Amino acid sequence: MATFWDITHLLTGTPLVLVAIIGLTWGILGGALPGISASITMALVLPFTYTMDPAMAIALLACVYIGAEYGGSIPAILIRTPGTNSSAATVIDGYEMNRQGRAGEALGISLMSGVVGSLFGLAMLVLLTEPLSWLALLFTPASYFGLGILGLSVIASTSGGSLVKGLASAVVGLMISTVGTDPISGVTRFTFNAPDLLGGIEPVLVMVGLFALTELMSQSGSTSVMKLNSSIRIKLPSLDLMNRLKRSQFIGCLLGLFEGLTPGGGGSIAAFMSYNEAKRWSKEPEKFGKGSEEGVAAPEAANNTVASTALIPLLSFGIPSSNSTAVLLGGLLMHGLIPGPRLFEQSAQVIDSIYVGSFIAIIAQIGIGMIILPACIWLVNRPRPYRAGFIFALILSGLYTLNNSTFDLGLALALGLLGYFMRLTKFPVLPMILGVVLGHLVESSYRRSLVLSGGDLMVFLEDPIAVILLSLALIFVIFSLRREILEVRKSKLEEAHP
Repeated sequence: MATFWDITHLLTGTPLVLVAIIGLTWGILGGALPGISASITMALVLPFTYTMDPAMAIALLACVYIGAEYGGSIPAILIRTPGTNSSAATVIDGYEMNRQGRAGEALGISLMSGVVGSLFGLAMLVLLTEPLSWLALLFTPASYFGLGILGLSVIASTSGGSLVKGLASAVVGLMISTVGTDPISGVTRFTFNAPDLLGGIEPVLVMVGLFALTELMSQSGSTSVMKLNSSIRIKLPSLDLMNRLKRSQFIGCLLGLFEGLTPGGGGSIAAFMSYNEAKRWSKEPEKFGKGSEEGVAAPEAANNTVASTALIPLLSFGIPSSNSTAVLLGGLLMHGLIPGPRLFEQSAQVIDSIYVGSFIAIIAQIGIGMIILPACIWLVNRPRPYRAGFIFALILSGLYTLNNSTFDLGLALALGLLGYFMRLTKFPVLPMILGVVLGHLVESSYRRSLVLSGGDLMVFLEDPIAVILLSLALIFVIFSLRREILEVRKSKLEEAHP
């Protein structure tokens, strides 16, 4: 890790400060646009990081994530439409406060609770990530195979009610990851004599296609019109109010830490759990749903905590626990960075840039959040075709800069179309993303294990770490399958006895 003076240089270095503020600003703007989630906001900027210094690129993506988690609360409070999934719980009391003429106060509570949650999450990120990463030194190829399978078991929690569809989506993602050159023998596979496919299909194309382009196609048929009141301004909470909100913020921080560390967890789960627990422990539970300040503080503290704590399993083991961390993992791999202890030893500058850049973004969030609100309101009030056209042009220009290849553009558009049909048929997209991102790790580790063991499959049962990881993956799948069966039975009973 870097010395105190290295970190001081990072903190005072103009490029990192600039990158952090740009990432934060872009994240808030993207999060404030309903339908453009944190992961899509990150995917939009991902192609532009291709030529950047790796440390600056990863710090930029982390700051975009932080900004998007706050930005999602703006439309949630003002027009009852969450900008991101994780801000859905904020709608309950945030919009009610708006109806009571307290929109500025709700925005202020959201901002400060987000800062509290982000600072707590960053502290946990700094304290826990490196110690956990050293466990990876004990990993053999069989252990890494188990780790990849555990990462794919996130499918069980993100399959949208159908584990079969989630598994099918993941298989397609694994198939996409095999295109290109064999990692062991060097033989080309599934390239169909196309030179552009010799290097495989880059994860960034899959992410931008399935996230951003699919969302644009889905929104193209919508005629809804949203208008925000341009006269609203943020009103920061007083010290007395912050003192009264500390219990709900503490609950949000703890649940945000738990969900950030859990594969398949995320800001939306943490937000709703913290809302329920804050109501349970509140001295005034009757105010919840009627404009409670605690009802805004708890979920905002939770989802902003997740924005930092979700990076712990990602940087330590390479396990993405959400769409956004999957995009960030894609950014790491794009720059040749492998999560784990080697990342801390060989690329300490990247880790320090994440820490320091995130800290700058969190502190700057107070000022930037207040300044950028009018721009967010103006942007959301623009006609939908203009916004979609701008984002579409941004996507295509960003993808073209990767390899100056029109083939990449066609591939991304095809993947966007595939994602659109997957959405129509209710096939989840995240399992496919995870299949593409983790496919190389799973395949190469599996085949290396068999090479070392002479083809004996017992190697996966003789490695204790592999057994533990594979068992955890099986538990995730079993619990998800059990939940799905119970939901089906419940729906049948409701149909039989309406």
